[in-house]
Amino acid sequence: MDTDPETRRKEAAKRALQEAEERRKAAQPQKLPPELGGRDGPEPVRYGDWERKGIASDF
Repeated sequence: MDTDPETRRKEAAKRALQEAEERRKAAQPQKLPPELGGRDGPEPVRYGDWERKGIASDF
């Protein structure tokens, strides 16, 4: 077995990426009801702040 830490790290990363890809392929899409009365535009949580009437607040 190779004892080089860098090689072991790279092999572990490859395994993790492969496992993640398998989980994504096996995942079923969620059936969520449509949102009623939601905000227009991009999702504010994605950008780390919330803007309402021109005032932005970080949370």
